Amino acid sequence: MTLQEWFAMQHELDHYIEKEHGLDGEDLFEKKILALLVEIGELANETRCFKFWSKKPPSPREDILEEFVDGVHFILSLGLELGFSDREYSLVSHEANEDLDRSFLKIYRLANDFRQSKDAGDFEELFRQYIVLGQTLGFTLDEVQEAYKKKNDVNFKRQQNGY
Repeated sequence: MTLQEWFAMQHELDHYIEKEHGLDGEDLFEKKILALLVEIGELANETRCFKFWSKKPPSPREDILEEFVDGVHFILSLGLELGFSDREYSLVSHEANEDLDRSFLKIYRLANDFRQSKDAGDFEELFRQYIVLGQTLGFTLDEVQEAYKKKNDVNFKRQQNGY
């Protein structure tokens, strides 16, 4: 599955949601940024990486993966919102993975940088570093793609059932 296919799937879902909720033509950028930040927080919560006060283990791997792809949905949606879906992106990184706390903080910073600039380069860096976060969590790109497809189907069904 190519990145263009991800964007196409996200476009279909976004279009369906916007039509069903009467949002055609509305600027949803700020709401999507906030949604992404919330999803990143939910992902961090599932990993429990920052909970130094707790002995409880992380959530099951499949739950963490599902939360991770929720973030992918909003990153793709943000790219669509600004017309960045027709560009070529290099999401492959050879950077050493940081610890999870630093990775999450970096993603928050990059999301805010992108929010301020609305720049394609900042979008690419946000997306790339989010994929690095997924690798740090132990997910392969193939696993992320498969989980994205499954969650996209779930999101469509939710919308069709009045979510």
